[in-house]
Formats: sequence, C-alpha cells, structure tokens
Amino acid sequence: QPVTMIGILLPLLADLAAGAVPPRCPGSPVYPFRASSEVNVVAAASCATVKEEILSRVEGQGSVWVDPHNNGTYSVESVAGAQIELSRITGRPLGWMGWRFTDRLMLTLWPGGDEVCEIAGCSESQGLSFGDLSTNYCNLRMLYCGSRQGCSPVKHDFTIAEQVAETSIGATTNPTDCLVLVGQSHGGEL
Repeated sequence: QPVTMIGILLPLLADLAAGAVPPRCPGSPVYPFRASSEVNVVAAASCATVKEEILSRVEGQGSVWVDPHNNGTYSVESVAGAQIELSRITGRPLGWMGWRFTDRLMLTLWPGGDEVCEIAGCSESQGLSFGDLSTNYCNLRMLYCGSRQGCSPVKHDFTIAEQVAETSIGATTNPTDCLVLVGQSHGGEL
C-alpha cells in the first residue's frame, strides 16, 4: 500500500499535540503584556531544505522575495544548529505617531523521519501589544508556507501541516491575514 502524506503527518501531529516538543519563545521585555503565537509544523522536506528555504527568504528580501504580510523586514539574529532566531520590523508605520513594531522569532527544526522536518516556532512582540491581527502567527507562517498556501517559495516548495500551539490573549491566527499587500487597509500591528 502506498505511503501517503496524511499517513506520515498524522502520527507526527499527534506527538506535537501531546506536547512532545514544546516551542521555545525568544522572550520579550514586556512579558506578559505582549502578543505572541506558537506553532508546530510538519514539512514534507528535510530539515536542511526547510532551513535553506527560511534563510533564503530572509536573505532574498528586496530581490527575490517580498514578505507578503505587508512587506515587513526580517533580520537574522542567530543560526545555531537546528535553531534560527530572527527579528521582524513592520513594513509601514502604523498609528498616528507612525510607529513601527518589532517582533522576535525563534524556530527550532528537527528531523521527523525521511524527508520530514518538524518545526516548532514562536513569535513575540517586543512592545506592549494585545490584539495583533495575526501578525505573530504570520511572522512565522510566511517563512515556511508553500505555493499551496498562496506563498512564493524562493528555492524549495514543500507541503506543510500546521497546528497552532498557543497564542496570547488577543492574538489571532487567521492565514488570510498573512497575505496583505502594501497599501491595503489593515488596522493594528502588521
């Protein structure tokens, strides 16, 4: 009987749902008064492939990739083995004072079998925030989503199965919030 993607992903998602590998968060100076989102993802690709795609998107900003969540700017803070730490600044000033928001992200990758990579991710706002209009969720999703989710991969297009592990009060996880074009009206933190 042929092995299907569902047959591979369901047991891995069950492990993640049971808390087998909790995501680690980068921390915030205003904890607990900040918006945050944690995800568990299974990608149908090796962790080397997933890592290369994530870093290719960050490094390709302005040339081969644009953050579809209102053109925010990602920066690599550190890459150590299976862990990637990033920051993201909102794509346009928000509010009457023209503020830009900064979020920190942490993604941890580990092999879940042949051509399967498990991703634990967390994004936390670094300033006071509650309702984030899915921004912290989108910060993560835009780095690993594929063409099936409406994203534009740079080097590798792979299938994902995603589960939201936890959000702070007021944070949301709506995938359609992630594909906001620059100039579109979208209140709150982007």
